[in-house]
Amino acid sequence: MDTGGALFIGSTIYRGSRYGRLHPLSIERVPAVIDLCRAMGWLPDASYRTSPRAKPRALEAFHTPDYVAALQAAEAAQAVDPEVRARHGLGTLSNPVFPEMFRRPATAAGGGLLAASLVRGGGVVYNPGGGTHHAFPDRAAGFCFLNEPVLTIRQLLAQGCRRVAYVDIDAHHGDGVEAAFDGSDSVRLVSVHEAGRWPFTGRIDETAGGAAFNLPVPKGFHDDEFALVLEGVILPAVAAFRPDAIFLQCGADAVTEDPLSRLALSNRAHWRAVAALRPLAPRMIVSGGGGYNPWTVARLWSGVWATLSGQEIPDRLPAEAAEVLGRLAWARKGPPGPELLSTLRDAPREGRIRAEVRAGVATLARRIAATA
Repeated sequence: MDTGGALFIGSTIYRGSRYGRLHPLSIERVPAVIDLCRAMGWLPDASYRTSPRAKPRALEAFHTPDYVAALQAAEAAQAVDPEVRARHGLGTLSNPVFPEMFRRPATAAGGGLLAASLVRGGGVVYNPGGGTHHAFPDRAAGFCFLNEPVLTIRQLLAQGCRRVAYVDIDAHHGDGVEAAFDGSDSVRLVSVHEAGRWPFTGRIDETAGGAAFNLPVPKGFHDDEFALVLEGVILPAVAAFRPDAIFLQCGADAVTEDPLSRLALSNRAHWRAVAALRPLAPRMIVSGGGGYNPWTVARLWSGVWATLSGQEIPDRLPAEAAEVLGRLAWARKGPPGPELLSTLRDAPREGRIRAEVRAGVATLARRIAATA
């Protein structure tokens, strides 16, 4: 199977790892993508790389030594004291204590650092375990213990990339990444996220010292509106920056079935973004991110890999692939409808383009034009 040189980074650390039975990340995500892509014949051994675990010194390129040590200690003790909880955000409802609470995010970060190394001479790498965009130097937040995108982008810059475009299409604004590159001339940040959704940042007038282009979108944001945003904001902002590398945070929580947003995209929107961004830089890294419905995450992220590696997505899944989806479980809900078990591609989710979306696109288009 020819994957066009695209590489996939995964690890067994994700298999069976849970943040807790009732946590939104109680579901299987990366392992389901690996299994589904292998069942489709899309993931030969030659295209797969095992993610290393980032060492504490590497994590300290962004995170404080005290925080990294506290995270390791919390995993070892499987407990935190009130002082650590207050200072570092560990042991909370969002970022609970669980058995792999250091090793799992450190492996995701190691995957990002490996991805940066692999694209040194050009190419595309997929690290679906990454995309943890809410963590801060001294604190966990929003299910994110370590900020893999920041660490990966810093590595790209250290390797000689002069300009990196960070595009984030997660339903939630990547506040940790934006804060890390506030005022940067080397990193351009483009984020499309649900308005009024946690972490309640990323307003259209928030520019991070000129580095960021934020577009908060209304509930019910659908494929036709995304197409306008892609053509009117995302692609022009990236192209005008002339990046040496693109990092796409491809969170899967903006689709209709996700429980933690009220957006209404199909997975086609994400795949379209992947395909459209790929020609705009010689290097591309794509990560995961949010996504809290096991069937929609597995389908969307598998389609990302198909798009990156040049695979044809069939109208209906072969039996072995359908069985992968059939084995998934979700404490919050019973089995999904048959379309989520037998297909990969969603039906289009179209609609009228609302005036507020057009206005937001026009506002950012004027800013982009001023930077060209």
